Amino acid sequence: MSNGKMSFGARSYLAIGFFFLYAPIVSLIVFSFNQSRLVTVWGGFSTHWYGELFNDDALKSAVALSFKIAFLSAIAAVLIGTIAGLVLARFGRFKGSSLFAGLITAPMVMPEVIVGLSMLLLFVALSSTMNCGIDVAEMTGIQSLACSAFGERGMTTIWIGHTTLCIAYVAILIQSRLREMDKSLEEAAMDLGCHPFKVFFVITIPVIAPALVSGFLLSFTLSLDDYVLTAFLSGPGSTTLPQWIFSSIKLGLTPKVNALATIVVAIVTIFVVLSNRMMLKAQKSREAAMQAAAAGGH
Repeated sequence: MSNGKMSFGARSYLAIGFFFLYAPIVSLIVFSFNQSRLVTVWGGFSTHWYGELFNDDALKSAVALSFKIAFLSAIAAVLIGTIAGLVLARFGRFKGSSLFAGLITAPMVMPEVIVGLSMLLLFVALSSTMNCGIDVAEMTGIQSLACSAFGERGMTTIWIGHTTLCIAYVAILIQSRLREMDKSLEEAAMDLGCHPFKVFFVITIPVIAPALVSGFLLSFTLSLDDYVLTAFLSGPGSTTLPQWIFSSIKLGLTPKVNALATIVVAIVTIFVVLSNRMMLKAQKSREAAMQAAAAGGH
């Protein structure tokens, strides 16, 4: 590459890479408009399968549950992961810091089968300890509340499992962003009398905002996509979208699955484009404000 232009070979490698990444998705979108009942045999253009989607109550329930869990998991993971990232990046070496860092990042390298099995055993043990098998009328208020959350596997147990998985990714993102951040901005604000609490919300949060948005989107996608953990932590009446898709595969695929996947791709694409535009706009505003402040200082 010279003068900012890519060579023919580099462009070819890039084109091959993009082909393997996006050709399956393009094929899936095209066959979502297939009139034929067979997934891979083109029978003419039709939007019939999109109409079928909205008539499937089980599918609508699975989609709603998956999006609800993904949203709540992403919120919780960003909140807890940001605190963990702050501790890893700003507190330096302290007693047990290596153990803390290892425990935070362990879900990233631990097989999901092991994590799912261990959490399942934990919830079963909690249910047994809280004696959730007795009549509800005999329970105390706290016992009834705890048993409704952990006594039976469902949305709460899936949410806890997904949040545990996503925290590690958010913590790593926040930690990396904080270590790249120029600390002189925070130090200058505190020298001018700004309280550390206010510095965090006025200086730190806007600077690490791209990492927060990336962590939220990554967590949302990981939760929406997860099947292994969900299989261990779900119960009757808590079927998520991946579980519905795998069940459909056993019964025979139809273009309805392609139509569903196309809608998910469209929603994720819109989310990513909007978030990128918002982050670019915020970055330009910060740069303009810093230039104006620097000009005013002179």
